[in-house]
Amino acid sequence: MDQRKSLERLLELSLFKSRWLLAPFYVGLVLCLVMLLVAFVRELEHGLSGILNATPEQVILVALSLIDLSLAGNLVVIVIFSGYENFISKINTDSNDDRPSWMGTLDFTGLKMKLIGSIVAISAISLLRAFMTLTEDEGAIDVPRVYWLVVLHLTFIVSGFLFAAMDWVVARTEKD
Repeated sequence: MDQRKSLERLLELSLFKSRWLLAPFYVGLVLCLVMLLVAFVRELEHGLSGILNATPEQVILVALSLIDLSLAGNLVVIVIFSGYENFISKINTDSNDDRPSWMGTLDFTGLKMKLIGSIVAISAISLLRAFMTLTEDEGAIDVPRVYWLVVLHLTFIVSGFLFAAMDWVVARTEKD
């Protein structure tokens, strides 16, 4: 029986320590954040280079692209911080005043809702950008592309509502 207990303890310790296998994923997401920053700077540079000849619609499209990249960056930071703190270890910031107020308080449900909210916002910006480019050229409208962008956006919205409804049902059953 003693050997079984020590084997069980070793297995549990190994399973507990295996959470550190997730750390490289979060380092990879930091590199993704760097990629988004490079894309943001390139888009900003492209927008500024043609600012004197740009139409208001072109400026709005550049702004939408920058907002889109910013939201994607925010999403990556949320996943890095919450995922690391929820699944690996608490991030020690020595009570730094710069620590975001939501750090350490965002559970899996909150993370899921923030993710779907960000995805819906990114999808809305992509859809708006597609609608704004419809008037740019005198060519034919790419109806299937616009159709699928709308369907995808509505799918994200419905998914968000379903996630919220599931969380509401779970919270109600836990109270009973």
